[in-house]
Amino acid sequence: PHDISVMLLLLNEFPETVSANGGNYLQEDVADVTTTDLVFPSGTKSHIYVNWLHPFKEQKLVVIGDRKMAVFDDVKSEDKLTLYDYSIRWNGAIPEAPVSNEHTAVKLDMHEPLRKECQHFLDCIATRQTPKTDGRDGLAVLRVLDASQRSLENNGEVISLAPDSAEISYFIHETAVIDPPAEIGKETKIWHFSHVMANASIGERSVLGQNVFIGSGVSIGNNVKIQNNVSVFEGVTLEDDVFCGPSCVFTNVINPRADVSRKDEFRTTLVMRGASIGANATIVCGATIGRYAFVGAGSVVTRDVPDHALVYGNPARIHGWMCECGVKIDLDKSADTRCSACGRAYSPAAIESVRNI
Repeated sequence: PHDISVMLLLLNEFPETVSANGGNYLQEDVADVTTTDLVFPSGTKSHIYVNWLHPFKEQKLVVIGDRKMAVFDDVKSEDKLTLYDYSIRWNGAIPEAPVSNEHTAVKLDMHEPLRKECQHFLDCIATRQTPKTDGRDGLAVLRVLDASQRSLENNGEVISLAPDSAEISYFIHETAVIDPPAEIGKETKIWHFSHVMANASIGERSVLGQNVFIGSGVSIGNNVKIQNNVSVFEGVTLEDDVFCGPSCVFTNVINPRADVSRKDEFRTTLVMRGASIGANATIVCGATIGRYAFVGAGSVVTRDVPDHALVYGNPARIHGWMCECGVKIDLDKSADTRCSACGRAYSPAAIESVRNI
């Protein structure tokens, strides 16, 4: 991991492909010798050679440039970093590598690395500055290591780490975590510290605010807006155009106990198209919230909510009816009712069907 971390820091880019080959000599399932090749978008190639069977200890990083070369030898007690005035010259179409031992030692402040690392960590805590390598860098290293292991287990298969066309069609903040495989539609935005678990499905043009959790198998439609601090647990389905206010709560077990596993007893919750759920509302699992229904802030929903119904309280009860545009309407059984905001009409028959749900 240290070699990979240094490479990513020096190149300031992430590899497109990774491949690894190795040999197992002492233990069947543990490689004693490995060679890992990384190819970067700029065309730079890196090679990591590890051999646990060598009779000597060697830890070197060699950087080959077009004019000079640098060698960092971590085993040496002094002159760890050396620059070589060494470049490839061309004799017509034939490259020549001149033999030269001319080199210059680069002076380094010699300190115990672990002490420096710990001091930098403490300084970052005290000053609130971003560390030179943070959690995002650690995650990048783990992605390369994971790809290397998968390649090694598949006889050197080239593993692609480049984003495909689907990935670049939506936005994921660098602090968000997406567990593959998860489906994310184009133009969707996922913001700070959010977590989407494997096998979740999110449609197009949806927005997940800060610190949103999407559980495994959750289905979210198109143009859904989920505000900060909302957890959508397994068993919940949000259809198109649903709005979830800040810190609203979904559940999936009706009688949870810490020491009793009830994963096979999850109750499903369905929020139908166009419904809005206010801030800090709680949706007890097993309920269906109808099309364009409106749940007031802080409410506790314990039963199904009809289409267009305005509900609030604890437990939430019907206190009126809402237009598709989000404005309260005064239903009249004897004549068409029109929304005062958008003019949308509701016929007596349609009104009766809404009342009778």
